Amino acid sequence: MYSKLFSACLYGIDGKLIEVEVDLSNGIPQTTVVGLPDTAVREAVERVRSAIKNCGYTFPLQRVTINLAPADLRKEGSAFDLAIALAILAASKQIVLPENERVLIIGELSLDGVLRPVSGVISMVDLAKRQGFGAVLLPMDNAEEAMLISGISIYGLNHLNDLAATVDISNPEGEASYHGKAFSKEHSNRKQTSVSPKNGTLVITSFKHLQASKREYSSLLSPKTPSVKDYSDVLGQRHVKRALTIAAAGWHNIMLIGPPGTGKTMLIRRLPSILPALTEEEALEVTKIYSSAGNFKETESDLIRSRPFRSPHHTISAAGLVGGGSIPKPGEVSLSHHGVLFLDELPEFARGALEVLRQPLEEREVTISRTRAAFTFPANFLLAVSMNPCPCGYLGAEPPLPRCTCSPYRVAQYRERISGPLLDRIDMHVEVPRPVNWQTDRQPLSSGEMKAAVLRAQHIQQQRYAKLEIGYNSELNGRALRKYADISREAEQLLQTTFQAIGLSMRAYDRIIKLSRTIADVEGSARIAANHIAEAIQYRQLDRQVTDNLN
Repeated sequence: MYSKLFSACLYGIDGKLIEVEVDLSNGIPQTTVVGLPDTAVREAVERVRSAIKNCGYTFPLQRVTINLAPADLRKEGSAFDLAIALAILAASKQIVLPENERVLIIGELSLDGVLRPVSGVISMVDLAKRQGFGAVLLPMDNAEEAMLISGISIYGLNHLNDLAATVDISNPEGEASYHGKAFSKEHSNRKQTSVSPKNGTLVITSFKHLQASKREYSSLLSPKTPSVKDYSDVLGQRHVKRALTIAAAGWHNIMLIGPPGTGKTMLIRRLPSILPALTEEEALEVTKIYSSAGNFKETESDLIRSRPFRSPHHTISAAGLVGGGSIPKPGEVSLSHHGVLFLDELPEFARGALEVLRQPLEEREVTISRTRAAFTFPANFLLAVSMNPCPCGYLGAEPPLPRCTCSPYRVAQYRERISGPLLDRIDMHVEVPRPVNWQTDRQPLSSGEMKAAVLRAQHIQQQRYAKLEIGYNSELNGRALRKYADISREAEQLLQTTFQAIGLSMRAYDRIIKLSRTIADVEGSARIAANHIAEAIQYRQLDRQVTDNLN
């Protein structure tokens, strides 16, 4: 006896369709799971066995073979429990599932038949829709999340016995058929029904009585109200606010350097307030990442609309930043996709952890290879970092700040924690001095004013790159950079002179051009002028300091 149902698993942040096949044959009672299952999948046999027994069904006393296809794809997690249980019951003729609807089945079973939620539901439901499935059967706790994908029916289960309903005693074959109407809460908590399914076959004509209602379950996830942080709270520091506006407009990586207490962290933490809301496509992509990481309940009950802001502690490992595990999960660079990754006190992070940022910063995705597969996670984020100029923090500070006590060797050793290749990928190095005459700043620049400038510049970029697969100036490269970076002759001469004098790398050379393009967009200029190049060069603060030290 044979049955086949469809389930799904996560592969990176994408869903993969899995065929759950069950074959019953004569022989010594034994249950075998094949198809590269991990420990959690192999343990599903015991969960399913207990759930079937405690719901009034009979686990077959035969040789049971469970195949998860494709066989060459590693399977992990508990999302196959429900599909395995229903496939076993269908193969043993204890239930008959509806044939008129193609249904994807996912969910974890407890020993008493209660359904528990699983991670990555949005990716799996999106897969089901693209593969032409008409519905998804899953735990009720995942129903709200699943209904974020429109155009597909969502059936929610609290308990395995919710599949059954009323008893039809008029079956001429003497078998008990269960139809249409779900059990009451009290009834579904019982171990078996008043007429045990093992006395006959449970015929399920439709899953429609299980159709979840978003209105009914909207209280499952309470949306969070984000705290309002505005740049009007920051007095003075107008040159830093301008730099942050440029960084947000062109999606340029930025570093703030200054003594303690000058507002570096305060300024960067307000960066999301000047970023536009996510588009529908971006919101779905970000929500899928959080769902696959098991963090959906930390977000709103709708798609994530605000851009992520991640600020990991400096003790984080390389795997924590880019993702890891035997079957990798998203790291901080992916959780900050389409948002901001903030590394406070950059030199305090482990050198090995920082070096893994090179690939994501260039390619805007991270690829993690394992023995059987390579996983690619999106990582298009804006990197914002802060650091002190020296170990004590007061190098170059003027009175009344304390005097620096660090030797040149200690300063050099401190800055060597950040490699040249990583520093080269940070477009803007901005000094944040102690604010002077901040009491006189009666009308500080607000987030609203800065966001308006960001939106104007991004609108120009969207029109310019409408036919390309890029959205920001920072993504320009190669031929596209030469085509869209219209530089005046004076600006080009200034850039060439600076390139020779400072000894910039070719990467830094290109990044100055991209940054100049954004400055021109913020100014509303169609052409890059000499003053735009000059301002972009001023933001390469650490490059100039390295040259001064060599001289």
